Amino acid sequence: MNKEILKKIYNEIKKFDTIYLVRHIGPDPDAISSQIALRDIIRYTFPEKKVYAIGQSVSKFKYIGKLDRIDDNISYENSLIITLDVPNKARVDGISVDNFKHVIKIDHHPFVEKFSDLEYIDVDACSTTEVLLDLVNNTKFKINKEIARTLMIGIISDSNRFLFKPTDHKVLHKVADLVEKYDLNLQEIYEPIYMRPISEIRLMGYIYSNLHVTKNKFAYIVLENDIVASFNGDASSASNMVNELSYIEDFYVWLFVTYDEKNEIYKISIRSRGPVINELASKYNGGGHAFSSGARCKTMDEVNALIADFDNLTREYIKSKQNSI
Repeated sequence: MNKEILKKIYNEIKKFDTIYLVRHIGPDPDAISSQIALRDIIRYTFPEKKVYAIGQSVSKFKYIGKLDRIDDNISYENSLIITLDVPNKARVDGISVDNFKHVIKIDHHPFVEKFSDLEYIDVDACSTTEVLLDLVNNTKFKINKEIARTLMIGIISDSNRFLFKPTDHKVLHKVADLVEKYDLNLQEIYEPIYMRPISEIRLMGYIYSNLHVTKNKFAYIVLENDIVASFNGDASSASNMVNELSYIEDFYVWLFVTYDEKNEIYKISIRSRGPVINELASKYNGGGHAFSSGARCKTMDEVNALIADFDNLTREYIKSKQNSI
């Protein structure tokens, strides 16, 4: 943790009357929680400021809070934009960072691209919401119980209930303090995150039954939209199920492919229990964490090439493990 940079971020935010908060396309709960939490933190501390969390909303995450709608009258030169949970500007949703003179980047993904004068990246944090909690704990920002709840949603989701790396004793202490200070009800926080309709469970059953597993311990499935729709699901909810396969011993790397009809692009959610995957994901217009990444392909031929590459990656990983014995 770099307390000096956190203080610089606080002081920079103080300077601006209008602030826009953005995150990555295809958001997860941590991305949206980061936006909403920081927006409400700034509004609660500085009620006179105009602060907007913008980007495409996702109906299944409406329990986190509402995003803001903005008009086209944006004063780019005199406003501040803060990017959250996104390592490269091409993946920012809702607005172009290049239009702004003043940019702050807050993230916990491995570094990909520098696009702001002031940035704070903590790869040892389990989530961007944990980084924001550090920002609160080391500056004069103020929060209330509702903001504490939003921070908890992001931390719990991105760490998958504190199961994923880099969860450690430090984040557990921070969360314990948050729960105690604001009298948070953990059951009420967990319920909307993990509650599922029976249609999703049945879709998960279809995925288990139709998953392709190669001899190289690599697994994948291409989820056609008509199949997903037959279970009353959508591409977004289907792709988010990828974490459900984290404890199957028969493979090291697995991915789900879904199709975004609106943007005419294939979205790939990738997970790993060994091989580092984010570098290969970056080859296919993606990236992320070492063991949790995403990619985007324009054609099915490109998807097939990606599948072959990840199969080879897993094969090489197995070879390296055998050679190290």
